[in-house]
Amino acid sequence: MFNKPIVMLDFETTGLSPDFGARVTEVAAVRINGNKIVDRFVSLINCNVRIPGFITEITGITQQMVDAAPCPSIVMPRLMQFIGTDILAAHNACFDAKFLLSENRRLGLKPHSKDLLCSLMLSRRIFPGLSSYKLTNLSRSFGINFKSRAHRAEADAEVAANLLIHIGQHVRTSYNLMSFDPHIFNEINKISAAKVTRFLQNKFVANAKDSPE
Repeated sequence: MFNKPIVMLDFETTGLSPDFGARVTEVAAVRINGNKIVDRFVSLINCNVRIPGFITEITGITQQMVDAAPCPSIVMPRLMQFIGTDILAAHNACFDAKFLLSENRRLGLKPHSKDLLCSLMLSRRIFPGLSSYKLTNLSRSFGINFKSRAHRAEADAEVAANLLIHIGQHVRTSYNLMSFDPHIFNEINKISAAKVTRFLQNKFVANAKDSPE
């Protein structure tokens, strides 16, 4: 379906923004190849920070768990090696992107991937009119089950990856495609939901007409 690999990323953190001192506690990255998940990278991270009680209530991640985890200087290079040059995606990507850049900046690392897809924005454009675009609500809407507790990095990354696969299958079947370049999702995210159908019709119908028989 997708003609290029995509890595879906999810961080669990101590707060909403690294600008206010929040750090990462856990990361998961799952690779999509075609129409299925084929590989994954998962790790708790010890940033030597206190885990607020409300974060433990939400995620189940305790101070003891992160105190025993590897530090960012071990985890982040391995994460970047896992991602490589593949297209990167996240649900509410601006959140995860801030933490990815912040932790990499501390270590002098630079991502090799130049692309970042947002499955939250994409869901709003492909499936307008839903009551909520939170990952837990979208998973219920499309019958995508969490295999473990929500708000843990691996569970969230896996559900978000399956959501992206669901979106890709919807586009593929709607326009009778064998496969397509997932970069088109970034183009979709730049336009309003009302213009998406016409945009895809123009994109794929025009390409079909130009293809040799």
